[in-house]
Amino acid sequence: MQFQNRASTQDAAAPASILTLSSALRKEADRLLAEVDPVMARIIADNGPCTLEPEARRSPFESLVRAIVHQQLHGAAAKAILGRLLALFPDEGFPKPVDFGAVPDDALRSAGLSAAKIVSLRDLAEKARKGVVPGPRKIRSLPDEAIVERLTQVRGVGRWTVEMLLIFQLGRADVLPVDDFGIRNAIAKAYGLPTLPKPKEALLRGEIWRPHRTVAAWHLWNSVNGEAKV
Repeated sequence: MQFQNRASTQDAAAPASILTLSSALRKEADRLLAEVDPVMARIIADNGPCTLEPEARRSPFESLVRAIVHQQLHGAAAKAILGRLLALFPDEGFPKPVDFGAVPDDALRSAGLSAAKIVSLRDLAEKARKGVVPGPRKIRSLPDEAIVERLTQVRGVGRWTVEMLLIFQLGRADVLPVDDFGIRNAIAKAYGLPTLPKPKEALLRGEIWRPHRTVAAWHLWNSVNGEAKV
């Protein structure tokens, strides 16, 4: 309880679900995580301080377009397809939701997009136009679960995709993506588990890390891979 109470005093005016990462918060999270969990203390000592810096320049729409394009593809292939997709909008910066309505399916297919991804992108554009997918300012006022509920309404967008946005775009401080294989693999190795924990088991184990589960996740990724996923 002491762990949770200390963290909550950092931002008394806002709910914990809208606590966002900062240099001071990362430092405090490292300290508190090490205090409440000896295994995490060892991981933090090996990793060094958390250096996670959210990339906040992209809109939710742009982030999800990129996520959909990258699904089930290696980085180089996804980058090439994304480049061809953006070339369909030569007079724009990143295309806006309304712009997708002017591009026929044949053009999207020629960029290398599968039929399923075309459907997903059109659904994303429609939900962005209707406000289901919020804009950059609105999304910052929404709690984490409200964002998950909204964005997973988009065809082809699951909870894991939204959690990556919460961590790496919005810098939300208390996200533990237990559907991520890397997180569960790191937990199994760090805590000496005989098998990979199921998501619910990983979620329960992570309760002790609240409200700094994002920093805990970063350290778990680093404990296995040497660097956090982006």
